Amino acid sequence: MTDKSFLDLLDLQAVDTEIDQLLHARQTLPELDQFKAAHKRRVDLQAEADEQAAALAETTSNLKKAEGELELTEKKKGSEEMRMFAGGMSSKDLENLQREVEMLGRQIEAAEEEILGMLEVRDEQDERYTATRRELDAVEAEAARLEAVIAAEWKKIDEQVAERQKRREDFVPLIPGELLELYEQLRPAKEGVGIARLVEGVCGGCHLTLSPAEQHEVLKEDPPRCLQCRRILVPQ
Repeated sequence: MTDKSFLDLLDLQAVDTEIDQLLHARQTLPELDQFKAAHKRRVDLQAEADEQAAALAETTSNLKKAEGELELTEKKKGSEEMRMFAGGMSSKDLENLQREVEMLGRQIEAAEEEILGMLEVRDEQDERYTATRRELDAVEAEAARLEAVIAAEWKKIDEQVAERQKRREDFVPLIPGELLELYEQLRPAKEGVGIARLVEGVCGGCHLTLSPAEQHEVLKEDPPRCLQCRRILVPQ
């Protein structure tokens, strides 16, 4: 292998390292965790809002039913009172009618008290539901904002990756096939670094020091490779 081949491969490594860093940055944007948290909160709030809406709807339905029954009872009481005041019935019938009117009056009082309680419950439920919907709207707006930020950052990173991919294509034809193949095999197992410089006896890949005898042994290989990490080495 020529010295130029190793230098070209070092240039390729530099480009590949930049690409790896960009892809790592793409996957670790702080907004991604924020978006996931916002999405989870949105799901939780939506479930809470649905549950509150169902409870509110049930209370409203029961309230309308109770109000309808109260109206019927009030009409019946009014009708019986008119009969009672109209006269023309025996004292026993009048007494029975009076007891019925009194019973209807008690039913009305109980119904009114029940309805007042239901109104309070409905107002509390409506207040909680409104607060949940307000928070849900805020979370949805934040999620949309984060999504837009992520999309913009990804677009910027993707453009940078594409530019470096073009540079990579310029270097690949300059490197002998066997050397390039070895480099490509090493990179996945060596944290993306398949080639490094040997500077003052220190491997630039694993950062371990090689003795003079080990350096001599390394330089006899073609291509030179670190005895410790087996990365391709280029002497300084």
